[in-house]
Amino acid sequence: MSATRMLKSTPFTKILIANRGEIALRVMRTARRMGYGVVAVYSEADVDAAHVRAADEAVAIGGAQPSQSYLNIPVLIEAAQIAGADAVHPGYGFLAENEDFAAACRDAGLVFIGPSAESIASMGNKAGAKEIMLKAGVPCVPGYQGADQSDAAMIAEAGKIGFPVMIKAVAGGGGRGMRLVKDAAALPDALRSARSEAQGAFGDPTVILERAIVDPRHIEIQVFGDRYGAAIHLGERDCSVQRRHQKLIEEAPSPAVSEALREQMGTVAVNAVKAIGYEGAGTLEFLLDAQGQFYFMEMNTRLQVEHPVTEAITGLDLVELQLRIAAGEPLPLRQDDVTFKGHAIEVRLCSEDADHDFMPQSGRMALWRMPEELRVEHALQSGEAIPPYYDSMIAKIIATGRSRDEARRKLIHGLDTTFAFGVTTNRGFLAACLRHEAFARGEATTAFIAQHRDALTRALPDDAVPATALAGLLLYVTDRHASPHRPGRSLAALFPTPLRFEIDGRTQTCEVVRTRDGSYRVSHDGRATSFTVEHLTDDGIRFQAGDFRESAVYHRDGERLFVQRLGVSNIVVDRTRAAPQRAAAAGGDGKLRAALNGRVVAVLVKAGDRVEAGQPVLTLEAMKMEHVHLAPASGIIAIDVAEGEQVTTGRIVAEIEVS
Repeated sequence: MSATRMLKSTPFTKILIANRGEIALRVMRTARRMGYGVVAVYSEADVDAAHVRAADEAVAIGGAQPSQSYLNIPVLIEAAQIAGADAVHPGYGFLAENEDFAAACRDAGLVFIGPSAESIASMGNKAGAKEIMLKAGVPCVPGYQGADQSDAAMIAEAGKIGFPVMIKAVAGGGGRGMRLVKDAAALPDALRSARSEAQGAFGDPTVILERAIVDPRHIEIQVFGDRYGAAIHLGERDCSVQRRHQKLIEEAPSPAVSEALREQMGTVAVNAVKAIGYEGAGTLEFLLDAQGQFYFMEMNTRLQVEHPVTEAITGLDLVELQLRIAAGEPLPLRQDDVTFKGHAIEVRLCSEDADHDFMPQSGRMALWRMPEELRVEHALQSGEAIPPYYDSMIAKIIATGRSRDEARRKLIHGLDTTFAFGVTTNRGFLAACLRHEAFARGEATTAFIAQHRDALTRALPDDAVPATALAGLLLYVTDRHASPHRPGRSLAALFPTPLRFEIDGRTQTCEVVRTRDGSYRVSHDGRATSFTVEHLTDDGIRFQAGDFRESAVYHRDGERLFVQRLGVSNIVVDRTRAAPQRAAAAGGDGKLRAALNGRVVAVLVKAGDRVEAGQPVLTLEAMKMEHVHLAPASGIIAIDVAEGEQVTTGRIVAEIEVS
């Protein structure tokens, strides 16, 4: 009998995408090109989201919290049935690596576009996955993955392994439920925190311990397997630049991997895939030490966020491969058919504040403009809100080049011409990472951000045109109470206009005067800067200051002004007409305010307790991460929230009677 007649086909025509945002749009793009219908699902927070507008049909699935919607398996199955979908693509995150979801799809007669429930279960549990990999001959990091989860057992096993050790959630991914512990004294608190985060993110508090490999590279191998036993790898990606064990920059190929090492790691990965009969897209993640030894960490049984860099250097559409394999087609290429060309780098643009421990941000994106010359995966538009319930990644920006340096150069320019005003992002931080000499030399390890944190977050010094002077000019020419700017000479009286504003949190004052020749003079801190405005639009200005001719993009949003020039962003708040605010000393009023929108997952003290300044008081969870809030002063504490409660930024969550 021919191989064609032995094919085990599972055809489908309409795909429900059980995800949101940019990955839902990404799957839709390929599915439509292949002739499939697409169905979106949406929570209460995503009623007007881009993926909902783009789909052929969209089904409401519940509340804003993921547990009420995107993590609700029965509701998702019902949505597929309502829409008449016969296949489900899980995207990544949420239920993409949930064996119960894969099994529920199968039981409902839906094609799950991913591996089997059994494969997900075997690889989704980090402890079990390590055992499988060890039997398959894959090198693994020494550690403990036993059933005894007591603190006493963990402390004893950590002592055997030797510090530093890494705590990892067995059902985890994306850095959640992961903690680096440097000594035995810190282990109990780290275990509590990791278990709490793992329970909240995955519904399973079980953790394992691993020896911490010092300053490794994070290298992953992209694999595909079909239901007929064939498997290939598509090379490696370097994902070493991370914060909180979550990736920020990914590239392919890795500057640290030789052809020989690539072949060795790829062979190990393919053999492991064949050993478990894996079907679909997957990624084996490894730590690579300074001596070139690699160790298996985990397998992600789904499409990865960073899959575009592999697509860029192979010329393959990984979502198309997923759909063909799920339909029962054999892999359309062999290992010898896989070729690599050029270099690709991806950055994750996140709504977070890199200057304040990468704290997630939510709110309304007043102006959103992405670079047109690069591949950008996103689902936002100007004026749209970023909800606090989901991951902080809001876009992926990908650059390709014939060489690594060409790709890096293009990506830096792309970030410099990315405009995201209204919600703080890590745009500038990403550009600083790409510009850093260690990254440029290809030397970045997982310790890169920790080692160079100050240099990466340090504000750039003012140049020939001070940011404060430009801010004063823009506040003046965009003031709705002022006469509109007109080019040319002016008959206006030469009276200076005083301005008071905050720029990046610092209060500044200046005086602006329109001179009779039509130029502007901005005086600040004993220095005067003269501007000739050559062109002014609703969101851009071109000016000359001395011998410099430059342009800047801005957005005026009431009293707020967002400015970006030469890749540097500033947030300006006009205080000219506001009464001076008397700022309390830090912690002087004894009130602890929520630093972000989030859910209270742990209250660490009791009402009436005496606390000391800097003592952990409660933990908020937002955008899949935990954030510990510390007492602002010493004294007797009163708690104003309860565990499980959702709070907004600035809300008083505790009050201390200072003593």
